[in-house]
Amino acid sequence: METLYDCVVVANGSFPQTAGPLELLKATPVIIACDGAVQNLHERGLVPSAIVGDLDSIPPEMLRLYADRIHTVEDQEINDLTKAVRFAHASGYRKVLILGATGLREDSLLTDFAPLFEVVEMLSDYGRFIPVLRTTTLPCTPGQQISIFSMYPCGEITTEGLRWPITRRRLTSWWQGSLNEALETEF
Repeated sequence: METLYDCVVVANGSFPQTAGPLELLKATPVIIACDGAVQNLHERGLVPSAIVGDLDSIPPEMLRLYADRIHTVEDQEINDLTKAVRFAHASGYRKVLILGATGLREDSLLTDFAPLFEVVEMLSDYGRFIPVLRTTTLPCTPGQQISIFSMYPCGEITTEGLRWPITRRRLTSWWQGSLNEALETEF
């Protein structure tokens, strides 16, 4: 499987179980792991290129095994996912996929990360999350479920290609743009 990403950041949430996210993880050239995600990667035969965090969640045996790729960030004002994403950015990666960021704890800060990268997406077994900061056309399949959430309710949203169009609407609650459906191969 060809990957669209130059780096995958793996958080310590629910580790992906379905084929799509796992194939992308195996195909990526670089894996940056939050310290708590290392055990899951190791158990699946995947070796992280870098391990980032405050090291409060990494088992001692993993700490010894991967000592040559550990990057300690002790700042307690930010979570390990943010530390790992910032590390990816500082390392020059521009197309980043985030896995394992849902399920155990929701740590999605995608709108904060979006200005740092050409592409940053989060993928789970339940959905694909894409921050959109400007007018964008996104690929889809007819019948695909689409939900749009506005992190900035003062901005207006207009859509085309969805069963229930949105026209110059301010989404002030998360439910207002959810549970829509794609009509064609893009919207």
